[in-house]
Parts: sequence; structure tokens; C-alpha cells
Amino acid sequence: MKIYHNPRCSKSRQTLALLEENNINAEIVLYLETAPNQQELGQLCDQLGMEPTAIIRFKEELAKELGISAKDERDRDEWLTIISKNPKLLERPIVSDGKKAVIGRPPENVLGLI
Repeated sequence: MKIYHNPRCSKSRQTLALLEENNINAEIVLYLETAPNQQELGQLCDQLGMEPTAIIRFKEELAKELGISAKDERDRDEWLTIISKNPKLLERPIVSDGKKAVIGRPPENVLGLI
């Protein structure tokens, strides 16, 4: 298992704690320090069954600064590039078992991977 984690986010901390309570020793990816590349983000989207716009935090101030919204018409690669270059926009936390992924909002969502 792998968790894309932001230690400053309460939901991310709760999700990590839930994994630990269930004896899951997940690889912790501090995505703000080591941003996932386009390919990795594309795989996450596939595992989530979502398009990139579904994992972007459009309410984040950075999205406003970049002038992006979910209504923008961009292709998948453009969105993946935007997330990769601006990892602060990535919804968090995301937990992946390598085949399937879930967003830990609420944290109990990860129980479906266990």
C-alpha cells in the first residue's frame, strides 16, 4: 500500500492512523516534497476510476491563482501536468494498493482496500 500524505492535513493524518490501526505498513509519499509525475498521476486516476479533474482541489487558492476550473476544456495530459507541477492541488490523501485506489475522505474509505 502507498499513501499520498500531507502531514498538515487532518484527514490525511486520520487516514494514516487508520491504516496503522489495521496493521498496514503503507509506504508514505510526501507528495508536496516529491511530486508524482504525470505517469504516476495517470495510474492513480485509472486506479481511482476518475479523471484528473476529480482529484484537483479547485477551491485551493493556487487554483484561483492559476486561473483553472473544472469547467476548463483541457486534455487529460494537460491536467496531469498541472497537478504534477502544482502538487498542492492534489486531493488528499490518496491510498493505493497498486491495483485500486481510494481518496481518504472520509478516512474510512480506505477500509475497502484492506
